[in-house]
Amino acid sequence: MNDDMNDNMSHQAQNTAPTTAVTTASGPGSASAPAPVLVIGGTGKTGRRVVDRLRALGRPARVGSRSSATPFVWEDEGTWQAALDGVSAAYVTYYPDLAFPGAKEAVGRFAAFAVARGVRRLVLLSGRGEEGAVAAEDALKASGCDWTVVRANWFAQNFSESFFLEPVRSGELVLPAGDAVEPFVDAGDIADVVVAALTDDRHTGRTYQLSGPRLLSFHDVVRDLSAATGRTITYVPVGADDYRAALRAAGEPEEFADLFTLITDGRNASVVHGVREVLGREPKDFSAYADEAAATGVWDV
Repeated sequence: MNDDMNDNMSHQAQNTAPTTAVTTASGPGSASAPAPVLVIGGTGKTGRRVVDRLRALGRPARVGSRSSATPFVWEDEGTWQAALDGVSAAYVTYYPDLAFPGAKEAVGRFAAFAVARGVRRLVLLSGRGEEGAVAAEDALKASGCDWTVVRANWFAQNFSESFFLEPVRSGELVLPAGDAVEPFVDAGDIADVVVAALTDDRHTGRTYQLSGPRLLSFHDVVRDLSAATGRTITYVPVGADDYRAALRAAGEPEEFADLFTLITDGRNASVVHGVREVLGREPKDFSAYADEAAATGVWDV
């Protein structure tokens, strides 16, 4: 489950740090004043971390969101031109998810629009194991851009920054996941990979699969969350229809229930090594994420 939401060949020895600046055909930036990178969903779980990391490297980042100074709205193509004006590259995230109807078409139109305005470098956040997401990847590639695809498992930060935050605070996760397992990935690891892809041309034309370092069931998840918070947090498995009804009552898209198929059918029940391949280090473990999140007080009640 990704924000605002992988075919690898090992070359980790040469991909431990971003080194090569990205430029566009129109050359909007210079050595003294590099052009900004557009970060769509720049206030989201991965997007804001990408913005922070780019700025820490001295690279200007333009936040693209409904509420940003230069708004970007997927449903309003009239916002796209100003968001792309003068940028050198873009990090593309699609809300609510690339697997949702209309995502492929919107991403394809955006990519073609960006390339037509001289923005060659596009890095797409995709979902591991999602057929609909692959269709969106293909639509982006068809624009002729210099692309990188980052396919991620479900985010650890779903428990502290979005979908599952309130259930963790209440002490009970009621979800249609059964005993299935998932290698939850840390949003900071995703952001590090994305920034490498945005700033180093060696990642052009590559698809990276990202996961955490171990498989966890939701029983394992609540055990780690309980240890981190010092409270008892439980997991209650329910049927998909019951969960869909709960989403409907909460005013959330019912399609979120379908995303649990990515866990329950076992398609992503394996650890992959894109973080190590790109960054030359291991991904963050869920227990370390839980300890860090708990220290912020986000789950205090």
